[in-house]
Amino acid sequence: MRIAVVAGTNREGSQTLRLATQLAERYRQAGATVTLLDLRGLPPGIATPGAYAEKPDGFNVFADAVLEADGLCVVTPEYNGGMPGILKLFIDMLPFPASFHHRPVCFVGLAAGMWGALRPVEQLQAVFGYRNAHVFPDRVFLPRVSVGLDDQGWPTDPAVAALLTRQTTDFVAFCAALAPLRLPAV
Repeated sequence: MRIAVVAGTNREGSQTLRLATQLAERYRQAGATVTLLDLRGLPPGIATPGAYAEKPDGFNVFADAVLEADGLCVVTPEYNGGMPGILKLFIDMLPFPASFHHRPVCFVGLAAGMWGALRPVEQLQAVFGYRNAHVFPDRVFLPRVSVGLDDQGWPTDPAVAALLTRQTTDFVAFCAALAPLRLPAV
């Protein structure tokens, strides 16, 4: 299985990227081929009005990684009660409807607060549901992330670490089970 792990922010030094990097390694250990999509690498012209019609050079690397993936793992922080604007823009720039149509997706949320990005994950579930993705039901939330990750970016709470480990192995199986049902985008 090919899994694209999306680090849902372009903030320098983000906890999101640290965790996404660790998740990418866990997916490799589960037997998947992994592409880590770091939104810091989006081309500078992505936020211009003309980018909707003509994507800037360098965006195809991101779009191709999504289109080639058997499943997406979206790791999102919570910014002001929602998903980061760059993550929504990234989603909006991807080819419609092929990017998410009948593609499995799972979510991991992390936040400084006590709810672990529940709101942005729910927002993303609505967006991906609208786009006909297969939403994996086991979401994982990491609260108080500023003290909840070790030096490598993995959760210090054993229960949360176990949830993430189970999510990675179960999501690979979910993607494999749905692969024969994958329909072309209409």
